Amino acid sequence: MPDHLLLNGKKFFLDEVQEYSYRESIPLDGYEIKTLEFCKNWLQGVQEFPVMTSGSTGTPKVITLTREQMEASAKRTLRIFNLQPEDKVLVCLNTEYIAGMMMLVRGLVGELHMTIIEPIGNPLANVDADASFDFVAMVPLQLQQLLEQTPEKVEQLNQMKALLLGGAAIQRNLEDAVQSLQVPVYQSYGMTETVSHVAVRQLNGKDRSEYYVAPPEVTLGQDERGCLTISAEVTKHETLVTNDLVEMRDSQSFKWLGRADNTINSGGVKVQLEKVEQALGDAMSSLGMSRRFFAAALPDEALGERLIAVLEGSPLTDEEEQNLKGMLTEQLGKYEIPKQFGYLPRLPETATGKVDRRGGMALL
Repeated sequence: MPDHLLLNGKKFFLDEVQEYSYRESIPLDGYEIKTLEFCKNWLQGVQEFPVMTSGSTGTPKVITLTREQMEASAKRTLRIFNLQPEDKVLVCLNTEYIAGMMMLVRGLVGELHMTIIEPIGNPLANVDADASFDFVAMVPLQLQQLLEQTPEKVEQLNQMKALLLGGAAIQRNLEDAVQSLQVPVYQSYGMTETVSHVAVRQLNGKDRSEYYVAPPEVTLGQDERGCLTISAEVTKHETLVTNDLVEMRDSQSFKWLGRADNTINSGGVKVQLEKVEQALGDAMSSLGMSRRFFAAALPDEALGERLIAVLEGSPLTDEEEQNLKGMLTEQLGKYEIPKQFGYLPRLPETATGKVDRRGGMALL
């Protein structure tokens, strides 16, 4: 079993972390203190952990997860990605939220070597070129920046058993880019309430699929709206009803369609914002545009709700807007094409780095 972890380049022995005996000898910043406090509590056998939800689908709130729930989630991840004791993992997600916190739990439960860094845009930017890892979890923007800024780091990715992406939608240009990677890349489906992911879909390789697959111990279903329901050890075997519209392929796999609360009614036609965003991403990629965006609705006297697209950065020219709309007509129906474009210098983000649609609309 590894006897230490690396945090921002500093070595901490686990027996010292458990006893908190390093506090006087090593200067620490706030992020390091919170990360080590979590590890200390875990090593001391604490049974309940408060976790803040990300706020991407509602007001952020604190929920309490049990050690049993977190262990069950960690063991499932270790099994799915074949992580063995002494394997090396890079922790580059915020450890105050579920995705980063569960990387710590996987490391401690699975007896893995952990290299922990504060979350930055390009996680490998300051990592030694000869450092090797078996597993990493990132948000899509981190992988995109890594591929764009440091293509020489691809070899470090390709040595891994798996790369897990989560926390935000994956745009078409990134999904296209991962096809050239040898490392299997997965997209996760999960939330704080499910203690990280309960299903994954492979984005590249021979097993590439549009469908998320859950292991047998996770029971999936749908409610009357067509939204996913989940029951598993991580939900204490209670049925969790989500707001995620899905198309079930069989009892253990599904295609994600979007959130029920992101369905708008424009001119009597139901429009799913995620479908619009997927087409918008494809069209912008085809036109060589690289910027963040989201789709949303404004009140409209005639239509009820008017579909708009909000783009990050300076406004497009009239010609560019028309070209973009022209490409969208190839994929979308009349009411699914944005009636107008809005622009913000920078799109606001949630604490976990996701584009904050509600915050963006407030700014607009």
